[in-house]
Amino acid sequence: MALLPSFYDAIVDCGPHNSCFFPENFSESHVAMREPPLTCFIIAKNEADRIGRTIASVQGLASEIVVIDSGSTDGTQAIAEAAGARVIFNAWPGFGQQKRFGEDQCGHDWLLNLDADEVVSPQLSAEISALFANGDPAPAAFWLDDRIVYPGQAAPRRFARDHRFLRLYDRRRARFADSTLFDNVASGNEPTGRLKNPLYHFTVRSLNDLIAKCDERARYNATFAKPKPKAMLAVRLITEFPLSFFKYYIWRTHIFGGLMGFQYAMIMSFYRFVRIVRMYAGATGTRDGNLNTTRGVAASDGTAKTALSAIPRNTSAS
Repeated sequence: MALLPSFYDAIVDCGPHNSCFFPENFSESHVAMREPPLTCFIIAKNEADRIGRTIASVQGLASEIVVIDSGSTDGTQAIAEAAGARVIFNAWPGFGQQKRFGEDQCGHDWLLNLDADEVVSPQLSAEISALFANGDPAPAAFWLDDRIVYPGQAAPRRFARDHRFLRLYDRRRARFADSTLFDNVASGNEPTGRLKNPLYHFTVRSLNDLIAKCDERARYNATFAKPKPKAMLAVRLITEFPLSFFKYYIWRTHIFGGLMGFQYAMIMSFYRFVRIVRMYAGATGTRDGNLNTTRGVAASDGTAKTALSAIPRNTSAS
């Protein structure tokens, strides 16, 4: 732990998203905390610019940090190892499957799952530590609010309401579902709790990066989603964009994000529409079915097929 302050100081200067978020005594407050019997595990691919900050945010909270890398080429593995994580390679099998693999690599039963672009604030870290003050918590899992931080910003917009996930859980009673498309923890009938302090999610490097990521995800989801009736898809071609825009801009409160919030809602809504376009093309067998083919990856049997190894770069499946 003696190396933590110097490591933290180093990552603070590595990019515009790394400054301003933590108080100056971040490392000292983390070092002073008693580490719960908790493993933090992270799935990653090409996250060299962000994963150091994520690992630093759980130093002193998790007694073990495990990174499951699916083939980074930017040095993510070395950065994670230098930060104190144990790095394990696993070729990409799908969202749920990759996280289930990660669960099996962890030394503790209580797990905290993070994406490589998420940050645990000191307040959330203290809240999690307090849960273990008298032994294991009674609930099997805890809901965390995940709030998006725009590029160049240090904190979420006002009234942010983005996602809520089960991310802190006892793997003996709850686990990620075995799903190619989704990465949701299934807790069954087990009791759950909710944490007050949110995760900060630096999911958008830039608007260009968001567009590229959404395009990849639209292809991936259209290819691996369960077939749906053509009539249903035809209706959704009309409704998907306006309903999605309402969800992102109004319900998820990006209306309070200014011009950036408007652009974010438009991009997300457009690619929700694109996903339906690709699903409809595949369902109708039109010549546009190759819209589902990943750029640069040809389907050998002439059908629309996405290579699992080509995507994703590492984001949650939501």
